Amino acid sequence: MSDQKRTLVLLRHAKSAYPAGVADPLRPLAPRGLREAGLAGDWLRSPASASPPIQAVLCSTATRTRQTLERTGLSAPVEFVDGLYGASPGSVIAEINRVDEERFGFDAGTLLVIGHEPAISTVALRLAGAPGTSPAAVDRITAKYPTSAMAVLRFTGPWSALSAGTAALVSFHVPR
Repeated sequence: MSDQKRTLVLLRHAKSAYPAGVADPLRPLAPRGLREAGLAGDWLRSPASASPPIQAVLCSTATRTRQTLERTGLSAPVEFVDGLYGASPGSVIAEINRVDEERFGFDAGTLLVIGHEPAISTVALRLAGAPGTSPAAVDRITAKYPTSAMAVLRFTGPWSALSAGTAALVSFHVPR
């Protein structure tokens, strides 16, 4: 298992609405977010994504992340993780490090994480740096990680070994 090739996709939730009196974790997607989450799912299923089919998903429990996942149309097993809402980058990486056969019942080679800023962009940049990292993708993420944006990273080894600089950031896509 240590030499298995892995793909990690980091998806920032789609554009959310700001209804009056609604607590932040309960904010739903805005109409634009509903459309763009669907476009994100279309891209993830396309050959252009540079990602194999998503095999497992870690998703924040916030309403907007759940709705983003629903609108992607993906059918992979999902674990909703309270700790991804308001998470530090280190906490997000720790959740990824715990993905193994026991968490999903199989060895997932392609993982989608749906979370929030500023953690998602920091995780992408922190993990990137292995040979094959796209300088253009690093520059785009450094400038801005918009809603519905996705970073695709690749590395070899178990999820538990993923750490700073061990993955190649191969692409960054903003579905519009």
